[in-house]
Amino acid sequence: MVCLGNICRSPLAHGIFEHLISHKNIVVDSAGTAAYHVGNPPDPRSQEVAQSHGIDISTQKARQFTAQDFERYDHIFVMDRSNYSNVIRLATQEQHRSKVELLIPDTEVPDPYYGGFDGFEKCYQMIFKACQKRINAFP
Repeated sequence: MVCLGNICRSPLAHGIFEHLISHKNIVVDSAGTAAYHVGNPPDPRSQEVAQSHGIDISTQKARQFTAQDFERYDHIFVMDRSNYSNVIRLATQEQHRSKVELLIPDTEVPDPYYGGFDGFEKCYQMIFKACQKRINAFP
């Protein structure tokens, strides 16, 4: 799960996906395309909205997406087209590029960072529905 700073959208997606697939043997992680917040926990508003839905993301730490992630992960879901472009720029092989897609096909998950709690709740709902659909594709 990839967004810009790895403190708002991608930690929510990471936590939601893990919560929904806890019974499956799938590894989930998240990262940001920028290094603004490396080592920091998710934004308090992301933590609050996740907690309000029974998901604890407080132990996550922001990290930057690297080219090695193409080797570590089978699927790379990005939150918007800007992050898609940033991730694709790091891909050196078609096999890597084929792993990258928007979490919600043809739709961007808006960055709630500069808004209030309501924006985080809307973001949560979008990501939750998308994760439910994605999970159905996994055996």
